[in-house]
Amino acid sequence: MLIIPVKDGENIDRALKRYKRKFVKTTLKNQLQERKQFTKPSVARRAQEKKAQYIQTLRDAEEV
Repeated sequence: MLIIPVKDGENIDRALKRYKRKFVKTTLKNQLQERKQFTKPSVARRAQEKKAQYIQTLRDAEEV
C-alpha cells in the first residue's frame, strides 16, 4: 500500500500527482496488469528472447 503524507496547506492536486508518480515507479501497475491475464511460460520466454535480440541489435549498431 502506498502512503503519501500530505503537508499542511498543500494542494490536493499536487499530492495526487506525487501519488501517481510513486505508483508508476513502484511497478505496481505492471504487476496488476500481468496478473489480469495468464501468459504461458513458453510465450513469456519467447518474448524475453525477442527483446534480448532487439537490444543486441541496437548495441551492435552502436559499435559500428
